[in-house]
Amino acid sequence: MTYTAQMLDTYPAEINLEHDRLSHVIDALTSCAQACTACADSCLSEPADELPRLARCIRDNLDCADICTATAAVLSRHTGYDARLTKAQVEAAIQAVKTCGDSCAEHSDQHAHCRLCAQSCRETERALKGLLPLLEPSGKGAQQPHRAAPQQGM
Repeated sequence: MTYTAQMLDTYPAEINLEHDRLSHVIDALTSCAQACTACADSCLSEPADELPRLARCIRDNLDCADICTATAAVLSRHTGYDARLTKAQVEAAIQAVKTCGDSCAEHSDQHAHCRLCAQSCRETERALKGLLPLLEPSGKGAQQPHRAAPQQGM
């Protein structure tokens, strides 16, 4: 069991999403962010004459890594949950992993790191798309941001 799954299981309040699915998505996002960061670095280590051709791939990798990291963080927080904000963040992540996956796929025949990164992006895209319908406001629970319980001793 990953630490992500363990943390979700120890959350003291109710989470209205299936813990296994949510932990899988968070772990996929974290793994994708790492793959994108490593791919960008690998691209920068390619011969200098290839760098102009890889510039967009590097940019897409770095954008995707940042968006995946932010999305994993948003999905890890449940106090004061706002379904609309979370849904928008997941939609942004879907676009980022699609863009990065497409960009890396263009270079996957020449660079193994791009092939692996594209694969990670595709897997993360599938996981995010599977979660997206579950983020629709259902009329139950908080749809609007709300205040968390006040801190004790303040």
